[in-house]
Amino acid sequence: MSPTSSSSTASTALIELRGLRRSFTEGEKQHLVLDGVTAQIDRGETVALRGRSGSGKSTLLNLISGIDTPDEGSVVVAGINLTDLDERERTLYRREHIGFVYQAFNLIPTLSVADNLRLVLELNGVSKPETADRIAGHLDAVDLGDRAASFPDVLSGGEQQRVAIARALCHEPSVILADEPTGNLDDATADNVLAVLSKLIRETGATMIMATHSNSIAATCDRTLELHNGKLEPSR
Repeated sequence: MSPTSSSSTASTALIELRGLRRSFTEGEKQHLVLDGVTAQIDRGETVALRGRSGSGKSTLLNLISGIDTPDEGSVVVAGINLTDLDERERTLYRREHIGFVYQAFNLIPTLSVADNLRLVLELNGVSKPETADRIAGHLDAVDLGDRAASFPDVLSGGEQQRVAIARALCHEPSVILADEPTGNLDDATADNVLAVLSKLIRETGATMIMATHSNSIAATCDRTLELHNGKLEPSR
């Protein structure tokens, strides 16, 4: 991958969103989801992303991850301008720099817990001895060290999400993108999972953007940004 560095070398931001516009065609109409979104997020910062359903939260996360590209504007992460990358380069960038935690756990059901993590590490070229150490360390960190050989279907929802957190962090990405990560869990389990996620994010120094509808979950982050009518604004 030969990423193009941002010209804004003086900026301390890890993530820079510059005038993002993104629209989608619905029937014969164009639906503008993001309208000139601009923001900076610092290294190690945790940001809650709020907005009603359909406001563009997932769209914005997809732009930051390089899954999608904007109609206008640019996304710069760690000096890499994603809009200058082709699809293969964005895939390599995403594999190395991004960890995902979704509402749906998205574990591979035919792989054991350990192998779900191992796949991510192998794709990133981590050596076998280091892979074994990281799998053990990250499963211990989410209190699932004794479930390495288990398959996802025998785990509870909270356990599956903790595996997903370990998988998201095991390749040591600089950015974690969490899209309603506790949306499929009951309140008590959600609190437990969120506590694990928040603790590990603080310990690793990763930057996290978390889409959520919950005021209490947003309150655990350093600040909250709100999507409203295509604009991104500080939460009131």
